[in-house]
Amino acid sequence: MILKTLTEPLILKTIAGDDTVEITNMDTDSRNILPGGLFVCVPGFHVDGHEYVNHAVQNGAVALVTQHKLSSLPEGVTQVVVPDTRRVLPILANAFYANPSEHLRLIGVTGTNGKTTTTHMIEQILNDAQQKTGVIGTLYMKIGEYMETTANTTPDIVQLQRYFDTMVSHNGQYAVLEVSSHGLDMGRVRGCNFQTVVFTNLSHDHLDFHHDMDAYRNTKELLFSQLGNGPQDMLKKAVLNADDAASIYYAKRTSAQVVTYGIVQEADVRAQNIRHTSGGCQFTVKSPWGESPIKMKVHGTHNVYNALAAMTTCLLEGVTWSEVKASLAQFSGVRGRFQEIDTGRNFQVVVDYAHNPDGLRATLQSAREITNGKIICVIGCRGERDRLKRPIMAGIAATYSDHVLFTTDNPFSEDPEQIISEMLGGLSSFPNCNWEVVPNRKEAIQRAVEMAGHDDRIMITGRGHETRYVTGKQIDIFSDEEIVHRSLKMSEEVGMITLE
Repeated sequence: MILKTLTEPLILKTIAGDDTVEITNMDTDSRNILPGGLFVCVPGFHVDGHEYVNHAVQNGAVALVTQHKLSSLPEGVTQVVVPDTRRVLPILANAFYANPSEHLRLIGVTGTNGKTTTTHMIEQILNDAQQKTGVIGTLYMKIGEYMETTANTTPDIVQLQRYFDTMVSHNGQYAVLEVSSHGLDMGRVRGCNFQTVVFTNLSHDHLDFHHDMDAYRNTKELLFSQLGNGPQDMLKKAVLNADDAASIYYAKRTSAQVVTYGIVQEADVRAQNIRHTSGGCQFTVKSPWGESPIKMKVHGTHNVYNALAAMTTCLLEGVTWSEVKASLAQFSGVRGRFQEIDTGRNFQVVVDYAHNPDGLRATLQSAREITNGKIICVIGCRGERDRLKRPIMAGIAATYSDHVLFTTDNPFSEDPEQIISEMLGGLSSFPNCNWEVVPNRKEAIQRAVEMAGHDDRIMITGRGHETRYVTGKQIDIFSDEEIVHRSLKMSEEVGMITLE
């Protein structure tokens, strides 16, 4: 694409150099620039893209988009100066990839918890209904057999538009996107033509970024207000959780038609008679599309909410009740979300991504509903994140568990012992609870495996699907699931030695 064509929609711009150069790629990361590239210099929280211009040029950038005029640029490099590079970025990315979300029915899911599971439920239901659907979120970008790993829950604007373009090239009909509060605040979904947006819940998390719950709530409002205000926009849908007070706030801030789901409050799509078993959960749904029993393999009331959000979205898209029921009955969950590990023992082990207070409470309550023995919880809080939730999460772990092993979870640059100390500050109301500190996470998991007895359930929380473990500048690669299997094998070998 010619640079002049790419920048034509920009109202305020100053171009120095040849605006007829051919642009073959664009990015905000100088490491990703290839020959013929357009490098957009975006100021960030930790680094400023303007500082990486030379690296981008060395990699082949033929044009730059900057917020101020740069001197001493090599001959042949064109500079486009704009007031705000972050604001023009979605315009450029959409133009470069020919507005790919216009060729997809785009569904966005936002909320503190449940985004990953809900998007995967929607993806499976639509695919099972023969509507080719891709998903983008915490785990990956995937459509059909094609998959790429993702760095962020909601990718940056350029990457996101490239993913949409890839889905279009794979004949995708739908795209289901996890929309994080960070992504909304940073404008990553500007220019995305959502048809339906879904709200799961709002609870304590990310206050290191948003500072207070009002700011956190208001940021998520952007997804609903950005649905638009024209006649066609009023045909779009907002799917809201009737049991979360924030839904009233969001309903007032969207022109889209609102459809609610829930369990406690009156809702358009409502679950009743919920029953939890070792094999999953069952419930009855009443809705404008009729009443029907639902049976699922996944556990927990939180997954009933996820299923209600997914089924409401898909029913709105014309999927039939029978198709929804059949698909949810086969849904086996998502890696790292209440993921049960086959141990071959008389106790159970679950790995779960729960990393905020409500997520932890939900997963431990779900475990209690289906566990006859003790709940043994392995928990840590990651560094460089919301410190206020650390003592709260420790208190929740002590409330819903019979024994707690406090350990580390990606300390990053923080002192692991200080993180654990802040967590333990939440135990003042639990003088008699059984807990211990095992700073090394691998050893904590091994300790849990060694102490588990008949019908007990080990709940390993925080990391879920993650494999990177960062302490300072050191990066260790392992998953909690991997350490469970290693610990099981070690306990078998110790048992064999003892028998001999």
